[in-house]
Amino acid sequence: MSAPSSSAKHRARRAACCARLACAALLFAGLFTLPARGDTVTIFAAASLRGALEAALDGAPVRIAYAGSAALARQLIAGAPADIFISANAAWMDTAEAAGVTTPASRKPLLTNRLALVAFNARVGPTPLSRAAVLEAAGKGPIAMALVDAVPAGIYGKAALTALGLWERLSDRVVQADNVRAALLMVSRGGADTGIVYATDAALAPDLTVVGLFGADTHGPIVYPAALTTGASPAARAVFDALFDKETRQTFDAFGFGRPSDG
Repeated sequence: MSAPSSSAKHRARRAACCARLACAALLFAGLFTLPARGDTVTIFAAASLRGALEAALDGAPVRIAYAGSAALARQLIAGAPADIFISANAAWMDTAEAAGVTTPASRKPLLTNRLALVAFNARVGPTPLSRAAVLEAAGKGPIAMALVDAVPAGIYGKAALTALGLWERLSDRVVQADNVRAALLMVSRGGADTGIVYATDAALAPDLTVVGLFGADTHGPIVYPAALTTGASPAARAVFDALFDKETRQTFDAFGFGRPSDG
């Protein structure tokens, strides 16, 4: 039997990558079918933390619900039970705080991230990305992004394209997804030629090329604040504190997240 062709190997790798991301998408779909609360601490966390957060809290009595930060904040405000909220930007934490569902005194910056442009079979461009490099990689096809007016990754992505003078030119080709992992999945499945995601998400799809990172001056700081909710259980404080201890931070480091300036 002859050896598989390079194209066949590529299709196989791409299918495996899509399967991993599809499993994550199915877990998103079951976001709010949570079991009854007891001593287990419930965390509402930005979708981009999937994988890293489980590893960081391995063995802790937690259940974690992932989605876009906008959806999580809205569910908290609507009365969904949770003990800890981790947003991918300050704005949705501000919204939850203003609605009285998080405890302002507990709020702390947990992690930072970078914004990346990903594609299949693209030439690696400069970092930070230039306007020309984005245009070359984007070509004429669809561009996957998280919701640009609600989800932090989409908000940052729109800001970056605007700063490069490209939003008006490319906006009609943007295909929006409910969260950043769904945008990544769209590119992996071939539903979009390129995507704007977090650098940590891009690392989960080895068949995608990271064309480059957007300059920090093209968008607001990507900081993940964490806070206890006003209905947090007594057990939640220990889990919350564990998010900031040395071992946990080292795990987040291994997944590619950065540390806030005070960390």
